Amino acid sequence: MRKVDNITAFFGADDVFSNWHVAPFTYHDVRFNCVEQFKMFSKARLFGDEEIAAKILAFPHPASQKALGRTVRDFKDSVWLAKRESIVFVGCREKFAQNPPLLKILLESAPTVLVEASPTDRTWGVGLNDRDPRITDPTKWRGRNLLGITLMRVRDQLSST
Repeated sequence: MRKVDNITAFFGADDVFSNWHVAPFTYHDVRFNCVEQFKMFSKARLFGDEEIAAKILAFPHPASQKALGRTVRDFKDSVWLAKRESIVFVGCREKFAQNPPLLKILLESAPTVLVEASPTDRTWGVGLNDRDPRITDPTKWRGRNLLGITLMRVRDQLSST
C-alpha cells in the first residue's frame, strides 16, 4: 500500500486491500480464505457449476482459484457483468467486517481514493503501477478501478455501522 496525494494505491496478495490477501471469513456457512476464492466460488454457483465451485473451495491459492473460475461451464458474460460488482462487494464487506485489524486499516484509509495499482488489470484496477506518475490523476488511468470503487463503498457502509 502506498499513499500518494489523495490516493491509497494497492496491489498484490501482501496488501490487505487485495482480493488475493489471505483473510478468512464465512458467508452462509461457507468458509473462504480470501475474496478471490469467494468471487470465483460465487461465479461458479451463479452459472450452476457445482463441480468447479467445490474445486475452488478445495484450492487454497488465489491463482488456482482464479484459473478454475475461468473454466466455469455455461458462463455468460452479460450475466457476469451484471452481478460481479455486487458479488465482490459482499466478499469485501464480509472480509473486513469479520477481520477487525483489517477493518481498522480500511477505515483509516478514509478519505483517500482507493486504487488498485495493477499494471495489467484494466477492469478491477487502473492499468498502472503505484510508481507511475499518472496514478494520482483519474483522467489518466487506463482502467476502471472497480475494486477500489467497491472497497470505498464497503468502507462507507462499515464506517456507518
